[in-house]
Amino acid sequence: MLDADRSGTATASPRAAATLLSPYARLSLLLALLAGAAVCVLLFEPQRLLTHGVPPQLGGAAAAAVFAAAYGLCTVAFVPRPLLNLAAGALFGAQLGLATALAGTVLGAGMAFGLGRTLGQGALRPLLRGRWLKAADGQLSRHGFRSMLAVRLFPGVPFSAANYCAAVSRMGWLPFLLATGLGSIPNTAAYAVAGARASAPASPAFLIAMACIAVPALAGTVLAWRKRHRLRGR
Repeated sequence: MLDADRSGTATASPRAAATLLSPYARLSLLLALLAGAAVCVLLFEPQRLLTHGVPPQLGGAAAAAVFAAAYGLCTVAFVPRPLLNLAAGALFGAQLGLATALAGTVLGAGMAFGLGRTLGQGALRPLLRGRWLKAADGQLSRHGFRSMLAVRLFPGVPFSAANYCAAVSRMGWLPFLLATGLGSIPNTAAYAVAGARASAPASPAFLIAMACIAVPALAGTVLAWRKRHRLRGR
């Protein structure tokens, strides 16, 4: 009787471990982690940095490092990057704000990519059956750097969505992170300058920064609208 119980327990343990490590269990864990991160952001309200500033006990490089880490965590929790970029410029000035925001951008993208690759890829790759999904997956897998660079430069593509789409593909870590860092510079710089010059909205620097934000966004909207109509016509 004892041997039978031991045999049953030994059989159940590998099954339980296989269930816990299955692709859909890992995907469920990923969704739970993202939901928990979003709830934490709602509770702690990181946007208060815009009104309260950095804690006085932090200064210089330490404050920038803490902000970059918080920036990365917030992007994983779906906090809009424009808000974070404006805050970086307002708190640290244009140059240090740009460096801090870019560090947070790459950090957040790397964390999202790692989570998506580890917990979501196994469950989501079998679902890539549609023509457009397979085409996007093939483009990201074969031409990772230039594809991600184009995605980062193109306005309107959600940052988090791009991270997790890249994670599901077979894109490598280095092309993803390099393309993210380089492709995020123009838009991040415009927002950082706008945040740094927000107290002087009539200054040339602020107006140029706002133009650099608005013109690519408008161009991206027009291009997406034209592509949509071309696809409908096929």
